[in-house]
Amino acid sequence: MSNIVKSKELLTRYSLARIPFIAINTIEPSRTLDMLKEISEELQLPFNVHTLTKGVYDLSSGKNVNDDKSVYGAIDYMTDQMQKKQYQTIVLTEVPDLSNENSDSKQVLALVNLANETGGVVIVFTNTPIWNQLQRQGMTVKIDLPNEEEMYSIIQEYIDDYRNDIQIEWDNSDIREAAAALNGVTKIEAENVIAALIANKCIRKSDLDEIRFAKDRLFSDISGLEKIVVDDSVKDVGGLEGLRKWLDEKKELLTPEKKDMLREKGLQPPRGILLVGVPGCGKSLSAKSISANWKLPLYRLDFATVQGSYVGQSEQQLKDALTTAENVSPCILWIDEIEKGLSGATGGANDGGVSTRMVGQFLFWMQECKKQVFVVATANDVSMLPSELLRRGRFDELFFVDLPTADERKEILALYFKKYLSLEFEGEFADNIIQISDGFTGADLESTVRDLAYRAIANNNFILNEENIMNAFNNVVPLSQTSPEKIEAIRDWGKERAVPASGKPIGGEGLVHKQSGLKTRKVLV
Repeated sequence: MSNIVKSKELLTRYSLARIPFIAINTIEPSRTLDMLKEISEELQLPFNVHTLTKGVYDLSSGKNVNDDKSVYGAIDYMTDQMQKKQYQTIVLTEVPDLSNENSDSKQVLALVNLANETGGVVIVFTNTPIWNQLQRQGMTVKIDLPNEEEMYSIIQEYIDDYRNDIQIEWDNSDIREAAAALNGVTKIEAENVIAALIANKCIRKSDLDEIRFAKDRLFSDISGLEKIVVDDSVKDVGGLEGLRKWLDEKKELLTPEKKDMLREKGLQPPRGILLVGVPGCGKSLSAKSISANWKLPLYRLDFATVQGSYVGQSEQQLKDALTTAENVSPCILWIDEIEKGLSGATGGANDGGVSTRMVGQFLFWMQECKKQVFVVATANDVSMLPSELLRRGRFDELFFVDLPTADERKEILALYFKKYLSLEFEGEFADNIIQISDGFTGADLESTVRDLAYRAIANNNFILNEENIMNAFNNVVPLSQTSPEKIEAIRDWGKERAVPASGKPIGGEGLVHKQSGLKTRKVLV
């Protein structure tokens, strides 16, 4: 049974029971009014609706019954009607503020009390919490956004009206693909997207890509949530064999057949991973690689951006961002350097408990989210991570990303030499570079090879020979030499708490203590 059918059944039952107050939680007033109109006609009960543009009108006929367009005018009118006649129903679509005790909520409460005496019903539209004293007078019905089944019907009905006028290449499978792509948008937004295609006098199979782009534009301005464009160049990540193997296994669980099997056993699809470890070793790149390999859109959630200056603003903005992530699912939700956004939860910041509440809110969402949102959270400073985040079962797995081993450096450098220099990375020369680059992060390796490419392009006299390449690597002083104690502390933490992303023991290579003699920067002259 679809969401809208369930909601309609509840509203029909509550209307027949003459529940004096019904709050409809919706962001789709027009779709909700269409449903109420069906209920009104099926039950043969008149519904009077108030909007700020039309005043009060009869829902079935559309005829105005009171021209005063203000909310207070509508309440006064309905108060008068309920005093004269029983079983009146009023729908208030735009009451300014029902979240607490104020003049708006008190007037609605007075109308609800009168409805309770006369068999009337007061229905309000809202998308925010309602004052508790008012809420307890009745029931709440949530109108979810269209699911794929409903979206399929919406699209099919819309384009059927134009089949005799324009060329439509879509078959049922294409419509289903479009419905899946438009998961998470409102009916009006979906119809607007399809209308824009119809305006071209033809709906082509290639327009399915345009639908995805249109959806990205719809969600491009959500505070704290950023769409990250990912291309196939990030599919291949050198090293991290243990992480890659784990991800390959979990990817198989996302097929329709496997998801059905999980559902039968009461199991949830993979929820996410937490990547911690040495900065610059591929944590952020891994999030992009997962998106490319799983062919799912990538959205970046910035906890710092969702934090506001007013009481409750941070929590509400985080809720909005997470709801949007559900609406754009299936997707990858990337939270980069999560410890920076939640550092106050460890007791190091005086933020009135906001960070602690946000941690709880985020973890509760992860536990209860039923949509296909795979979280990839990364962290560099493990000392700032809230302990609640690390408890077993929060994430599917906690991986430690270490300095790349010799084998991983060989794999990483082979990718970058081919990508940036169009050179094969092999032989004794490769062995020498691998030895020189001991202690380099993945970012160090990429930066060094990329800089060589810049020099070769900028200077026609610069030759990419072994000597110049060796000099470039010798000129790098990596983090493992400038901050060995910091890396050792991170590794010690990881050994006790995390699974090595490389598939090999943590801390095997790459750490040089200051007292053992650092190499110094060699200036090329």
